[in-house]
Amino acid sequence: MTDLPVYRAEDIDPTGLDVPSFENDDAVALGLEAIAAIKAAGRSLAVRIVLRGDVVFVAKLGSTGPGNDPWLAGKSAVVERFGEPSLRVRRTHEEAGTPFEERDDVDHDVLKAHGGSLPIRVDGQMVGTITMSGEPDVIDHQVVTDAVARYLAVRG
Repeated sequence: MTDLPVYRAEDIDPTGLDVPSFENDDAVALGLEAIAAIKAAGRSLAVRIVLRGDVVFVAKLGSTGPGNDPWLAGKSAVVERFGEPSLRVRRTHEEAGTPFEERDDVDHDVLKAHGGSLPIRVDGQMVGTITMSGEPDVIDHQVVTDAVARYLAVRG
């Protein structure tokens, strides 16, 4: 395996995807770009897109399966609660000397501060998440970020 990417909190854009509009068809288009990014990276990842509380897109590639579902939901829940990428939440806590996993004020079965989930925003307002799971969390983050970049390049 190659060396894993290293991210500090300040390296991670807190915005995620921010566009003027985003509806179900956009979620599907983003999901298809996510599949392309997963395949281009040669990874085994699941991707899930939630829009306004509704799961609009799910795909499980490679060896992913039901075991990824709690991770997809948990990472997305972190983004929904904190309003920024799940890896940024994790790194912010680590860099402050208080790992997220040591917080006693959150349900760790529900909130999983591991990389792989980004906010989806419409004109700055969060409307959903795109989440990946299946590889080390920094890879999940890297590929989901690549998927968003691919989507933006196609969307124009």
